[in-house]
Amino acid sequence: MSQVTAPHDGAAVLDADEIEQISRAAWYYYNDGLTQNQIADMLGVSRIKVSRLLEKGRQSGLIELRINSPHQGSMALQEELIAAFGLADARVVPAAPEGTAGAPRIGRAAASLLMQHLVPNDLLAIGWGDATSTTLRYMAPVFPQSNISLVSLTGGVSAYIGTTGLYGPQGFAHLIPTPLRVSSPELADMLRLEPYVRHVLDMALTAKLAMIGVGSVARSATLVRYGYCTATEIELFTRRGAVGDILGYFYDGDGQILDLDVHRHVVAVTPQDMRQIPSVVAAAAGPEKVEAILGLLRGRLANILVTDEPTARDLLRRI
Repeated sequence: MSQVTAPHDGAAVLDADEIEQISRAAWYYYNDGLTQNQIADMLGVSRIKVSRLLEKGRQSGLIELRINSPHQGSMALQEELIAAFGLADARVVPAAPEGTAGAPRIGRAAASLLMQHLVPNDLLAIGWGDATSTTLRYMAPVFPQSNISLVSLTGGVSAYIGTTGLYGPQGFAHLIPTPLRVSSPELADMLRLEPYVRHVLDMALTAKLAMIGVGSVARSATLVRYGYCTATEIELFTRRGAVGDILGYFYDGDGQILDLDVHRHVVAVTPQDMRQIPSVVAAAAGPEKVEAILGLLRGRLANILVTDEPTARDLLRRI
């Protein structure tokens, strides 16, 4: 809702005629919904003059804007996150009502953000995890229509991407045909040198936008559920300082990648190489993900965040 208020000290520089013109322009524009061209005709001035009147009214305090929306708090949190962590962008969804799953809400928000950034013929690099899978499920119909291609950042993608309807004869998904983690460093090295695997890894680094999940170090972590790590390993990594993982690489509270043997078994783009991608979107929420998200943001392993309101508040409290 918009309102015209009596001028405060900041409006003292306006004379009576200007105040009247600004008030009329604001009333017609915000309350009556007229266009600036229509207002210009009514006031007998140019459209540019109307635009300047409205801007002067906002700057002086004569015009105040108030947004009555359940998203108001979320949008304020977005700006706080961007400022606090030096992000390029953020999306914060309101807390899920009791009994409502949060994952679909995060997925929808991430899909909406991605579609605002992607244009036809773009290439989207995708990582590992439930958040990525959920996001892609909402975006599946868009890819062939907009000729947007996908390229995986890790092996193991086919295990979950098949449920989204993206993996098939369409030909717009370029996936690494290996597990995420293999039995030995030697095998991992050999697979990375295979021409097709190498080509997909190199292609991923040409994307302007990447979408990744944020893995926690809980026993219920996605890596454990898919059999790429055991609960015992996760506990060991935690004792060595791990707070989360991206693309199968574990990092500490400052976002520094740990020196763990498991990393030598992973077939994936490295976090260091991923810095070549201009925009990296991380999607995650929930109390079990707060430490992992915080480490990721401190280490600048992603520069765009999609999360929910309670998680955003927790992150800002722990700065």
